[in-house]
Amino acid sequence: MAAQPALATPFPAAAASRWLTPVEITVLGAIWGASFMFMRVAAPQFGPFALVEVRLALGALVLLPFLWRARDNFPLRLWPKLAVIGAINSAVPFLLFAWAAERAPAGVGAICNAMTVLFTALVGALFFGERIGLTRSLTLVAGFAGVVVLASARIAGAEVGAAVVAGAGAALLYGVGINLVRRHLSGLPAAAVAAATLSCAALLVLPFAIAEWPQRMPDTRAWASAALLGIVCTGLAFVMYYRLIARIGAGRASTVTYLVPLFGVAWAWWLLGEQPTLRMAIAGVLILGSVAMSQRIR
Repeated sequence: MAAQPALATPFPAAAASRWLTPVEITVLGAIWGASFMFMRVAAPQFGPFALVEVRLALGALVLLPFLWRARDNFPLRLWPKLAVIGAINSAVPFLLFAWAAERAPAGVGAICNAMTVLFTALVGALFFGERIGLTRSLTLVAGFAGVVVLASARIAGAEVGAAVVAGAGAALLYGVGINLVRRHLSGLPAAAVAAATLSCAALLVLPFAIAEWPQRMPDTRAWASAALLGIVCTGLAFVMYYRLIARIGAGRASTVTYLVPLFGVAWAWWLLGEQPTLRMAIAGVLILGSVAMSQRIR
């Protein structure tokens, strides 16, 4: 954020990868881009806590078979660490994005999400002794400039600065979480780790979700969006991502980062009528350009 799939014969695997990998990366980008649209639809009726609880619980249920299969690798002493990482890498970022979805178009959150790559590098440099160099530092500055451009925008006549700050905060926590997973949970099956951390996050959010559960039942459209957010955009999408990592490596699989904002903006424009603005485009170019350059330097 990987269970190794069964190995196939070399020729079919090589032949399949030529067309299957680009298709899966595109589909995954479309799914994760749609997650911001689903949050935009469901969050106003559910509220952040109830929506995130539904998302976490459904996502964990999809991934639980991976955890069950690897249960011997998860002793009791490991679970407090999993709970902390679940809060940092799932519960709080999901809440921040859901809160932002109540206040800004879906494309805003999708663009902020791309900052995860930059924050991962920054956290690694500040707290874990990783070197980033001058050129890569400049890419970070360019990315943060994109956030400033986005935060200062007015979209559909409304200020989106608070939503941008929340989205950037979520991306920062993703960056912290990724570094923690690398250093404290390496060697464990990634799908099982995701199931464990999502389950812990769901338990942590549950009391708040019960307290803040909407008094008026959300309508069918909101429930469908919440269900798709949990089952497809969280559970099934993670399975696809781990399969990609197992087949082509984390570096190539991470190219999906560039597609998520594009699909996020496109879905919201097409289905919700949220038209992108010039400042959104400028911010997207700055952030995605800095992400592309940062990964190329790495």
